[in-house]
Amino acid sequence: MALFLQLLVVGLSAGAVYALIALGYTMVYGIIELINFAHGDIFMMGSFITIALLNLVGISDTSHPTGLTLVSVLLVACLGSMLICSALGVLIERIAYRPLRNAPRLAPLISAIGVSLILEDLGKLWKGNQFIAFPLGIHEMFLQTGISLGPVSIDSGSILVIVVALVLMVALQWMVTRTRIGRAMRAVAQDREAAALMGVNVDRIIAFTFFVGAGLAGAAGFIYCLEKGTTIFSVGFELGLFAFTAAVLGGIGNLVGAMIGGVMIGIIEALASLIPDSYVTHGLGLPHGGSPWHDAIIFAVLILILIFRPTGLLGQRTPEKA
Repeated sequence: MALFLQLLVVGLSAGAVYALIALGYTMVYGIIELINFAHGDIFMMGSFITIALLNLVGISDTSHPTGLTLVSVLLVACLGSMLICSALGVLIERIAYRPLRNAPRLAPLISAIGVSLILEDLGKLWKGNQFIAFPLGIHEMFLQTGISLGPVSIDSGSILVIVVALVLMVALQWMVTRTRIGRAMRAVAQDREAAALMGVNVDRIIAFTFFVGAGLAGAAGFIYCLEKGTTIFSVGFELGLFAFTAAVLGGIGNLVGAMIGGVMIGIIEALASLIPDSYVTHGLGLPHGGSPWHDAIIFAVLILILIFRPTGLLGQRTPEKA
């Protein structure tokens, strides 16, 4: 039971990352019905940018900032990653997607795959074909501190990951449902032409959607580095597929569904480690290195959803747009 509860904590932490990435997928699909396959690679760039910004402000493996200094460097890394990734998302929309907005659906899909490959190659050129480490001092500090709830230990890194993700998800839901620009986003998602006739600047709203979605991917890159301690140019492809599965599971186009789907995929991944002979243990007796079964289980879930409930848990069938 203690192991099961500990795995739930691990699953919630991983699910928070998947949920933030899945929100980007579901927002873009809800607005222009495009599966933005480059989104996972924007997340990858966010993880690289996080480490680069920390190095830029003088944080190294031997640094052990505390108090206001620690808060400041983490805010610089998180907000910097979000802003740069947001700008990257808007640039991609303007160059690769907007000219193809009225083209057959296959054209923007191929463009998205092309942008994904370009970002992967840029990441490989920037950091090489190797794992890049988050500053060891900060990572170890968050691993070694935390709280205990009975038999369950929750390190500070997992707490920060869950808190940051929860705050961003609540803020996004508030923005979409309670603000003027959120109403405009929902109007464009429902009927682009009618929204334009009512005075909504459709191009600006779509660009803003990419701005917000890519910013969430940048935040996911930050908390992923904080939790895992390393990143690599190919991480966006794998986690992007998991996040896409989460978006489909929750009902692509539905924000709450994406959040729920991300958490569910994270828990499924963690609980896959309970399969006998599927992991090796370290001194604490907890799963280490991930289960070789979790990829198969997650994509089996995706296949079953597409077969039996293609609209997802919270999705609804909608008529085809003209």
